[in-house]
Amino acid sequence: MDRVSYRVALGGIVSAFCLAGMFLTGVFPLLYLVLPMISGVLLLIVVEEVGIQWGWVTYIAVGLLSLFVTYDKEAALIFIMFFGCYPILRLYLNRIPARLPRLLIKLVLFNVSMVLYFYINVHLFGLTDLLEAFEDFGKYGGIITLVILNPFFLMYDYSLTGLCEAYRRIVKPRITGKRHKK
Repeated sequence: MDRVSYRVALGGIVSAFCLAGMFLTGVFPLLYLVLPMISGVLLLIVVEEVGIQWGWVTYIAVGLLSLFVTYDKEAALIFIMFFGCYPILRLYLNRIPARLPRLLIKLVLFNVSMVLYFYINVHLFGLTDLLEAFEDFGKYGGIITLVILNPFFLMYDYSLTGLCEAYRRIVKPRITGKRHKK
């Protein structure tokens, strides 16, 4: 029973921090991509401490609540579509032994998510007139944006590895008082 209460409490605390970050997207609109990224990284604490299943449960809870709590619905949408689930999906993808196919699958997942995010965003929030106003740039703007975003995604993916290792080696031993085993 203690173990279940610990899992629920940790999931609740991490959810609260994630939702606070998502709520701040309404206060600091320039951070509408950074704060969902940070919220997704916080989910790794739940995965590391109590398992992948609880990470998914926490992700679903934060995703649903962020739709209601956050002022910036675009930030909630991008959290749900990519930045919330990718840190957990990444654990499955890293099990692929060959490096190049693993990288290509990650890039395809990112690009498909961003294209879907773009089209859902345009049609859900009624931005079709804005795209028509851009004329030719509107047609190629998505491709240009993807070309620019892919290196940033690769840096984000690489930094997730470092953040997980930093949590295991630095933060967790200070909390638990136990040394990290290699």
